[in-house]
Amino acid sequence: MVHKKLTLPTKICATCGRPFAWRKKWQRDWDNVRYCSDKCRAA
Repeated sequence: MVHKKLTLPTKICATCGRPFAWRKKWQRDWDNVRYCSDKCRAA
């Protein structure tokens, strides 16, 4: 199954305000993901 980046769900980072797309490593916890990176989470 091939996914195109345009079809992935997106969210807005709570720290920097930039949009970020779903990643496979977040598949179990996507509802709780609020930050685009560890750097933003630490800020």
